[in-house]
Amino acid sequence: MTENWTETVADRDFLRLDAQICFSLNAASRAFGGLYRVILKELDLTYPQYLVMLVLWEDGPTPVKELGRRLRLDSGTLSPLLKRLEANGLVRRERSAQDERSVSAHLTEAGAALRERAAAVPRRIAAATGFELGEVRELQARLDRLTAALDAAALADGTTD
Repeated sequence: MTENWTETVADRDFLRLDAQICFSLNAASRAFGGLYRVILKELDLTYPQYLVMLVLWEDGPTPVKELGRRLRLDSGTLSPLLKRLEANGLVRRERSAQDERSVSAHLTEAGAALRERAAAVPRRIAAATGFELGEVRELQARLDRLTAALDAAALADGTTD
C-alpha cells in the first residue's frame, strides 16, 4: 500500500521551501539552463533555439503551430526564436501554398550541418548530471509522468492556457 503523503507530512512542513517540489524543479531547471548556456555558446544557440533545432533535426520541415505544441511555446515566444534562427541562416520559414495562414520551419544547409556539431551536447549534459544512463531515463520518464499529471489536473481545474 502506498503512503498518503498528504496525511503524513505535518501542515507546518508543507510550507517549508525545501519541501516544495516546484522549488526543486525550478532550481534544477535553472542549473540545467546555466550549463546549457555555456555548452550552447559554442554553437551560437540559446537553449530555446536549441529546442527548435532538435525538433527540426528530428522531424524535418514542421508547421510553426506544431513546433509550438511540441515545445510548449506560444507564438509570441516562438516567432522571435524563428526570426533569430532565420537571421543566423539556420532556418527558413515558408508559407503553405494550400493555406497561406500556415507557415512551416525548414532547416537550411547550415542548420542541417549544425546537427553534427550539436551531437555532443546531450552527452556532455548527461555526464554533468553524474547519473547513469538508466537513472537519466528513469528521471525523464518520471518527469514526463509528472507533466502529464499536472496537465490533467490543470485541465480538470480549468486553469490551462
